[in-house]
Amino acid sequence: MSGLRIPILLNGLWAVANGLLHDGFVLAKHKTGYDRELLRLLMDGHILLTCGVVHLFAQAAVDEGRPLILWLCAATSLSMLVHCAMIFPFLKSVVTMALNTAVLVFVLWKLLRL
Repeated sequence: MSGLRIPILLNGLWAVANGLLHDGFVLAKHKTGYDRELLRLLMDGHILLTCGVVHLFAQAAVDEGRPLILWLCAATSLSMLVHCAMIFPFLKSVVTMALNTAVLVFVLWKLLRL
């Protein structure tokens, strides 16, 4: 496994695990039925799950030398960083931000060396 696959894999596993945990806690604690607040909270978990799954699929193909996979990882990590910045006043997602920053830096470094 290449050095680039490891942070992408870790980031994907972290995001999927946190998305599942987030949605589980939201569903367990939300008592008012299906409303805008529940939908918004579930979308936060959905963003984590989607970006995590993209990273998990991408890490399997990152060693094939296709720049599109690297661009996909960069876009996904950047998207997660924007999301974390938007929710930062309410939730300090420091580990998620650190993992996505690391993936973004490693991927951009790799793209610049192609």
